[in-house]
Amino acid sequence: MTTFSTIRFQSEVGRNNPLKVYYLSVPPDVVQALGGKMGVRFLCTIKNITWQAGLVALGEGWAYINVTTKRLKEAGLTIGSVVEVQLAPDNSEYGATVPEELQAVFDTDPEGYTRFQGLSKGMQRYIIHHADGVKSPQLRVERALMMIENLKKLPVGKEEFRRILGKHD
Repeated sequence: MTTFSTIRFQSEVGRNNPLKVYYLSVPPDVVQALGGKMGVRFLCTIKNITWQAGLVALGEGWAYINVTTKRLKEAGLTIGSVVEVQLAPDNSEYGATVPEELQAVFDTDPEGYTRFQGLSKGMQRYIIHHADGVKSPQLRVERALMMIENLKKLPVGKEEFRRILGKHD
C-alpha cells in the first residue's frame, strides 16, 4: 500500500536515445517524498492524461518515469517540453489494470490464477502488460491463455519471462 500524499513538480521531457525511451525526470527530493525506493507505484498525470507508473533509477538520487510516444502526442509535448507532473497513490492490486481477457482466463483457471498470484509484482505486471499489448481482443485472449498455460508448466520459483512467453533454449 502506498503511503505518500499527492505530489506535484515540474519536469522536462527527455529521451534516452539508445533505448528510444521518452521520460520525465524525477528529482531526488521527489524520489525521497515517494519513499526513496524504486519499487513504488503511482498514478502519474500530465495535462489531464493519467496512467499507472513507477520509478526507474537514474543515479545520484534521480529517477525517471517512462512516457509513451502516444501520451506525449496526446499532451502536445516534445523533447525539452516542461510540464507539471502530478503523482498520486496507486492502491490497485497489481499497479496495472488487468485486461478483461486475462481476467476471464483467471476466472476459468484457478490453478493458473494461483500461480499468477505467487509471482512477484513485477512479473505480474509484465504478464498484464503483455496480455494487454495488442489491439485485437482475440489476440489478447490468445496471449493470456498462452502465458498462463506456460506459467503452469514451469516449476515454482523458476518462472522466467522468456519461458512464460514460450521461448526455450
